[in-house]
Amino acid sequence: MLIQQNIAQSFQSPLVRILLGVIALGLLYVLWKEIRKIPAKLFTLMITAFVDMVGLLMIIPLLPFYVKSLGGAGFDVLGMHFGIGIISGAIVAAFTVAQLLSAPMWGRFSDRVGRRPTLLIALAASAIAYLIFGFAHSLFVLLISRIVQGAGGGTVGVIQAYVADSTAPEDRARALGWLSATTNLGVALGPVLGSFAITLGHRDLMPGPATLEMGHAAPGIIAAALCLLNIIFAARYLTESRHVDEQSSEGAVRLTSRQAIWRVISHSSEPSSRLIWIYAIAIGAFQGSFSVLALFLNARFQVTEQTIGYFFMYVGAISVFARVLLLGRAVDWLGEANLSRLGLVLLAIGVAGMPLSRNLLMLAIAVALIPLGTAFTFPCVTALLSRVISSKERGLYMGMQQTYGGVARIIAPLFFGWAFDSLGVSSPYFFSSAFILATIFLGFGLDKYARPQLSGAGEAAGTSKA
Repeated sequence: MLIQQNIAQSFQSPLVRILLGVIALGLLYVLWKEIRKIPAKLFTLMITAFVDMVGLLMIIPLLPFYVKSLGGAGFDVLGMHFGIGIISGAIVAAFTVAQLLSAPMWGRFSDRVGRRPTLLIALAASAIAYLIFGFAHSLFVLLISRIVQGAGGGTVGVIQAYVADSTAPEDRARALGWLSATTNLGVALGPVLGSFAITLGHRDLMPGPATLEMGHAAPGIIAAALCLLNIIFAARYLTESRHVDEQSSEGAVRLTSRQAIWRVISHSSEPSSRLIWIYAIAIGAFQGSFSVLALFLNARFQVTEQTIGYFFMYVGAISVFARVLLLGRAVDWLGEANLSRLGLVLLAIGVAGMPLSRNLLMLAIAVALIPLGTAFTFPCVTALLSRVISSKERGLYMGMQQTYGGVARIIAPLFFGWAFDSLGVSSPYFFSSAFILATIFLGFGLDKYARPQLSGAGEAAGTSKA
């Protein structure tokens, strides 16, 4: 309770608020100067991804409330009772499963017909899903909306392939960092707009004696409208990132999505497979340990639902500015391979440092290493992956990276939840740190793919500078 009171009292101090305001303004100024360096083609993609993320995050926080409204106390099937918690989890999992299954297919589709039409089709699927969500009158319809949304949401790899197509090899990690920072901003803004939509839904929109209320459909309708505007914007300003002569070459052997997924397992020593394993294991370990974060912070530092927002605000701010201001300079200094290893070390130390912290200052230092570690690790791993594969299979392999990462994000929370209950509140973070550190060994020997002098011939065909 003392820590909770100290946090709350600190943010009530006028001096602290002024200091935070000055720091925020300074960082925003530096951020604006950095944003002006972004190529026009990439900036257009970032706007598209940002708006898409805003729409998605308008819906996700509201989903459990819709499940409760439609499901009541749950239902019984063959003598087994399924409560609201299980139903909500199943609907969330349906989105994830649909996303994982669709990611390699979207990637292969984008390799064949182009990134731009693929993204436009996916955005249209999202708009349909939002409308289904808004007008859902049963749990089954709500489930359908999440499956459609997940199937249309498996395009993260396509977006990453677009970035790889549109930037020079040495600039890809920086560009992926910019993209990640943009989507993080969408994550922060989406829930706010979702809450506003709920309020707007109960207001009369029709002047005069007649009434017109959107009711509980308001968030879905507004998200769909936002998505429609995004489609119009992307259709008008988003250009294709691939050249026509890249589409196919006679006699080239193309793997199917299923063959490519199996190849990561059967040919684990290949550079592309090793990079996908690094990404999947590290992101699963990191995000999986965060599944019990609220419980850990409450048990060790008495953080509650009233104060945990400060934690995410702190992490989010460091994450955005690390990707925009530090990542590019660090890549120029160390290169993607070395920086990814540094990022893994920082991430492992930060995760392990949380249970080792004895006070709020130690916790703040340990937690600060986590967004730095993720900013240095994942964009660099993805940038390296874009170098070791053919431009003709970029979408496929980046889709597979998301699939393996998604599977890890499903398995890891189950394991870390069991460890939290059975082995102690600190155990998930020690396990997570060990898994992250172990991935460093998979990265040895990949340095040669990050050398600028080796990136010319192999990348020229797959790079279209903005």
